[in-house]
Amino acid sequence: MTYHFTNPSDEIIKSYLQEANTIAVVGLSDRTETAAYKVAKVMQEVGYQIIPVNPRLAGQEILDQTVYASLQDIPVHIDIVDVFRRSEFLLDVAHDFVQVGADVFWAQLGLEAEDAEDFLRQAGCERIVMNRCIKIEYGRLMV
Repeated sequence: MTYHFTNPSDEIIKSYLQEANTIAVVGLSDRTETAAYKVAKVMQEVGYQIIPVNPRLAGQEILDQTVYASLQDIPVHIDIVDVFRRSEFLLDVAHDFVQVGADVFWAQLGLEAEDAEDFLRQAGCERIVMNRCIKIEYGRLMV
């Protein structure tokens, strides 16, 4: 049997988006043609504080925001961690997510991982969204 993650209801996802101010975008690069860049730019334009996370670009700026090497380096509370890394890296991000005490773990469209979900739930995190685009969900639920 293949793994398939079950997302929270639309009402719950909408509440995550309404409560959030900061979105750390893991895997954001300065390449404007990437999905991560396009999504982050739109989320920034609608009012969220975007925090780029990319170890190769740490210290630089993307979307006029300082890039951090890891979630642990970010000096403010993170409401949503939006992950643009391949599914096999979701568990690594989940470990960092739990360490920093962020609120919502969000894996972008096409990304889900059973080991990451299991780890997050064992750590007490129930606020998980996978295989959904935050920009699409924002447009569907908030506009």
